Amino acid sequence: MIEVLFDNRQNFMEVTDENMNAIEKAISTTIETEQAEGNFEVSVSFVTNEEIRELNKIYRNVDCETDVLSFPMDDEEDVEGVIMLGDVILSTEKIIEQAAEFGHSLEREMIYLTVHSMLHLLGYDHIGYDEKEEMRTREKEVMKALQLFK
Repeated sequence: MIEVLFDNRQNFMEVTDENMNAIEKAISTTIETEQAEGNFEVSVSFVTNEEIRELNKIYRNVDCETDVLSFPMDDEEDVEGVIMLGDVILSTEKIIEQAAEFGHSLEREMIYLTVHSMLHLLGYDHIGYDEKEEMRTREKEVMKALQLFK
């Protein structure tokens, strides 16, 4: 079982039921692709560039906006049999900008950023070259399973 909690803290982009269903599917597909077992909870927040910039500054000491932030739970906290993986913070302004820049639909860009963030919540990173290559490979596998990457 996977429970996804949504929090829309912006009015820049309409977040539809279809968007939320696609994000839930991306989260469950990422967990399945990684063969993670258990009951999971993930929080997904939609924010403005201003808010994500502030969060980036506070938690990463980087004073600029970004497309997505991932906040894994430090110790895979298990509450009543549920593993709380952490928080995914999406900038809707960046989703719109990057979808246009890369020629993707808004939903495709939102799904890619969700998959990327979920891999962070599951322990992947992209600091070194090898880590980056491994994470990109995992992203492609999940996007292919979602039929969004050939």
